[in-house]
Amino acid sequence: MVRVEPGGGTRGPDAETVTEAEETAEVPGALPEALTGFVGYLLRRVFAQFTTSTDGPDDGSRDFLVLDALTGGDWVSQLDLAERLGINRTIMVGVIDRLEGRGQVLRTRNPDNRRQYILSLTDEGRSAVEAGRRAVAERDARLTAALSPDQVARLNTLLARLLPQGTQDLVQGTEHLVEQAHHRLRRLGDEKLAGTGLRVRHYGPLSILATHGPCPQRRLAQELAITGPAASQLVDELVDGGMVHRGRDPHDRRRHALELTGLGHIQLKAVAEAVGLLAADIAELLGTGGEDELRALLGRLLEPAHPGAAEATARRD
Repeated sequence: MVRVEPGGGTRGPDAETVTEAEETAEVPGALPEALTGFVGYLLRRVFAQFTTSTDGPDDGSRDFLVLDALTGGDWVSQLDLAERLGINRTIMVGVIDRLEGRGQVLRTRNPDNRRQYILSLTDEGRSAVEAGRRAVAERDARLTAALSPDQVARLNTLLARLLPQGTQDLVQGTEHLVEQAHHRLRRLGDEKLAGTGLRVRHYGPLSILATHGPCPQRRLAQELAITGPAASQLVDELVDGGMVHRGRDPHDRRRHALELTGLGHIQLKAVAEAVGLLAADIAELLGTGGEDELRALLGRLLEPAHPGAAEATARRD
């Protein structure tokens, strides 16, 4: 689970800081049709839905992920395990300190490389893993109640394909797989936009403003099915980047309307290209038919909060 950090930010396993407004952005309602074809977008919506569920564990998921990974045997490099699990190395030090303090993990110097630590699971750690697995299974069952057991198994298989090869066997449980896959796709997409001042999350508002602008901010939030604060955050980023202009609504001069600038139209092409490249990467990772399957399964999970999501995300030719 993502946890709120001091100052209103949150952190996932990859230690990427995002604001609370962004991660709690989703609101019930129809999803934007232009975005439902993208697995990465649907995955983000499911991730946020899981994150905002009120019965989550008290601690973050990193402790369990590390303990569960160690059940296969000692890990000869703390840094390697951090990289496999997508945990920032500095954050990993804190996780191991915490687990060691509880007596769940033993950390010793690697005799073959004194700069590395060997991580070992203690009896206390094994007991914690067993308890954690039961809690994960119970929560997963609630979060995936819209799917049959066979569908959940297929969902987990497809999600695992989105993770790096060395990580696929280390992450167990639907919620953890959703979290890890979401953060990886986000990183992959944002890497394609390095140096542009853009993020993959900007594609939605830019594309909607290109279609519906000039557009009041409230309507933009409705079109994206996100909260007002989340829309305000996105708009501020785009205005600061010179991509969006706050002008007057031609239909009501008392309120502002948003419209793309010349730079905004150029940047929309850049982010659309990155989204297309990411979609191609996802299709390759999932294999023949996998993308359609995953879209449909994610749509089923979103259906209770977003009526029509399952139909919208069914096979798209």
